[in-house]
Amino acid sequence: MRVVPFSKPRRLPRIVLGAAAVAALVATSACSTSSPAKSTSAGSSGTASSKVIQVVAAENFWGSIATQLGGDHVKVTSVITNPDTDPHSYEPTAADGRTVAGADYVISNGIGYDAWSDKLLSANPASGRTTLKVGDLLGKKEGDNPHQWYSADSVTRVIDQITADYKKIDPADAAYFDTQKKTFTTQTLAKYNQLEADIKEKYADTPIGASESIVTPMSESLGLKMLTPETFLDAESEGTDPTAADKAAIDQQISGKQIKIYVYNTQNSNPDVVAQVNAAKAQGIPVAQVTETLAPAGATFQDWQTQELQGIADALKQATGK
Repeated sequence: MRVVPFSKPRRLPRIVLGAAAVAALVATSACSTSSPAKSTSAGSSGTASSKVIQVVAAENFWGSIATQLGGDHVKVTSVITNPDTDPHSYEPTAADGRTVAGADYVISNGIGYDAWSDKLLSANPASGRTTLKVGDLLGKKEGDNPHQWYSADSVTRVIDQITADYKKIDPADAAYFDTQKKTFTTQTLAKYNQLEADIKEKYADTPIGASESIVTPMSESLGLKMLTPETFLDAESEGTDPTAADKAAIDQQISGKQIKIYVYNTQNSNPDVVAQVNAAKAQGIPVAQVTETLAPAGATFQDWQTQELQGIADALKQATGK
């Protein structure tokens, strides 16, 4: 599937970096250090001076996973935490630069989603820092769909890599990180994994509609059939105007009940999407909701994803009777 580059600013609010902040951002590389912090109490591994890895995640959904995999041996700071902030067009602050300058490990999404994170890293170099760009890990390039946290397979690969990187940064606590990963994947994500499996088993190839391309990796992960034109999904994700032909095709899909459910991103709604949601409801087509970042902002990755998956499962059950 071709997805056009996600490089244009969208319609959500963004934080703007002024000229003075830019200067301060670049200056942080000269005055900041990246010395790792040390814990003052015994950690789970039983060592009184276990290293605490300073981690920066560009987005809080990856930050949530990194926090739970690292446990007492990491301190994670996420840059994007406000649900009203658009990760595509975010402008980093001088404070973000200082945080990155002191990081042992930086996790970004890549795939054209958070190009600002590359600027932060280049403005604040540090020897010995480890970086993970999710897109590179997955073999994705700019222009591919960047919303890979909605793909269970991609999430699994990120979990594996974060754990491997923690063990490389802090080999003395490798056994601790292995235990954290096992607990996270087998217990913490149990409901998430079960919902993924149940939806795929019960509703494979069920036709659905959606408001934008954020839903595409999820539909592929769940084995659902996306009917909404790809060009419409891309336009909505980029904040550009969809074509009249695409809107007419979606109207026909809804009026003819060709789709069983409609899934939309509540953080990026506009008149076209609102009209489609209302039309779907008028036809008795169940509507499910997703968001681009953690909602609420303090939610864990698994609670956020599980709630959304349950909503989709409920909508599919209502639509199909299965």
